[in-house]
Amino acid sequence: MPVRKDYGLPCPIARTLDVVGDRWTLLIIRDLMTEGPRKYVELQTSLDGIAPNVLSDRLKLLEDHEIIEREFYEEHPPRARYRLTRKGLGLRNVIAALLEWGHRYEYDGVTLVHEDCGRAVKLRQVCEKCGEVHPKDVRRKFTRREAARAAGQPF
Repeated sequence: MPVRKDYGLPCPIARTLDVVGDRWTLLIIRDLMTEGPRKYVELQTSLDGIAPNVLSDRLKLLEDHEIIEREFYEEHPPRARYRLTRKGLGLRNVIAALLEWGHRYEYDGVTLVHEDCGRAVKLRQVCEKCGEVHPKDVRRKFTRREAARAAGQPF
């Protein structure tokens, strides 16, 4: 029996990791988010150590899941830049959360700052209705029976 490449779980985190959880994938997204559209060779240069076949595989996966798209800037021979789609840009807070956590616990060499005042930018969760939330007041809500069942929770 072949080894599964995905989690196959009814969970938004598992399904997201199925797409962006491989080594190098979030770094590709980081570079496209911070540097804008990039050519293959530019990505390979900025991701020192990535094998060409791995970069090609990750770009194909991200394109298949509509996280990135190719825009051709030359027809003969075909040459393309990769850029994030709207769906890819939706990962902005994921990248920011990883940067914030990494800055705090693993490597403090990079942080996010507000352009106007130069102060650190922090992520926070807020209720979409009242604007208030405390981490102890947040819980999971299952919206599909199979997700609740997989987590051993009532629906």
